[in-house]
Amino acid sequence: MFSSRSSVDLAPNRLALALTEARERGRPILDLTASNPTTAGVPYDGDAILGALAPAEALRYEPAAFGLEVARQAVASDLSASGPRVDAGRVVLTASTSEAYAFLFKLLCDPGDDVLVPRPSYPLFEHLARLESVRAVPYPLRYDGAWHIDLPSLAAARSPRTRAIVTVSPNNPTGSYVSAAEFAALASHDLPLVSDDVFARYALRPQARAASVLEAPGAPLVFSLGGLSKLAALPQMKLAWTVVGGQSARVVDALARLEVIADSFLSLGAPVQHALPALLASRGVAERAIVKRTRANLAWLEGAVRGSAASLLDVEGGWYATLRLPRTRDEGAWALAFLQQDGVHVHPGHFFDFEDEAYVVASLLTPESAFREGVERMLGRVARDA
Repeated sequence: MFSSRSSVDLAPNRLALALTEARERGRPILDLTASNPTTAGVPYDGDAILGALAPAEALRYEPAAFGLEVARQAVASDLSASGPRVDAGRVVLTASTSEAYAFLFKLLCDPGDDVLVPRPSYPLFEHLARLESVRAVPYPLRYDGAWHIDLPSLAAARSPRTRAIVTVSPNNPTGSYVSAAEFAALASHDLPLVSDDVFARYALRPQARAASVLEAPGAPLVFSLGGLSKLAALPQMKLAWTVVGGQSARVVDALARLEVIADSFLSLGAPVQHALPALLASRGVAERAIVKRTRANLAWLEGAVRGSAASLLDVEGGWYATLRLPRTRDEGAWALAFLQQDGVHVHPGHFFDFEDEAYVVASLLTPESAFREGVERMLGRVARDA
């Protein structure tokens, strides 16, 4: 009765079951997986945000496949201020980056084709690809004191049915930016490049700099994805964008085809589009608070793990940090022990498809006091049990 692409295993794993049980019993949990800024104590310019949603123009319906001109111009201006110049005519608005991926998979792939995606990374690509009858084929990120793309393995993963290479910069959860040299190497495959840049503005190190896929030399087509969810810490506003770049003739063709796809859905509401210029202008309050918190948590974490049996993997940007733990038990068992014995919830590495053991991932977005107490409890457990 149902499609195979909608078939997923919904059985909860043992960590999810333990978390549900703890919450049902009312046990206090220090949640170090925080990813929702609206519930993480992040300050906002509330008056500006709410005022932005009140213009009279929001009462008028103006269907536009790529989004309203005022909103596309706002995105182009904002991106151009901190990176390569962006033409509003090459900006495509969607309700989310997930929808943007769906549009791009429709644009680039036939059923049964594949796209190359990084591993480890956030566990979303496989689901999005499957829903479009596309295969997500992983290529590895390697760690040798810093993260990098394993370019020979990526080349080996390519097949005659590969239609695009997906990157995340900085990656979630490794926090590694794709370098300009890596973009150039990826462009040499003569495939479209799709770069998820939602965390790009959140550098954790002063020296960290985000290269732009829009400047990848020789790539036939490139797509840079971003959105309000991370840039302005406003996931509830449901607005994202794709900037199309590459060889001019192919850009024109891609935009023509994307217009047909986007016009079939028209998913964006008018209020958030009219509000977008003001929402982008008001984001400084939340952005500065998040940068301050994530950098402070990272600096404290670096000191906390020094001399312990745990180690911190290098991270350049984003909201997450990865800890390597002793392999005296698997990471699932570590995460379960932290939850059941110490009241601390973290993601085990296999949530993000880490290939080996033993890692846990903690969110630097967690309020400082909870973050520090949670990490101290975990390090205490590691010292006792390792």
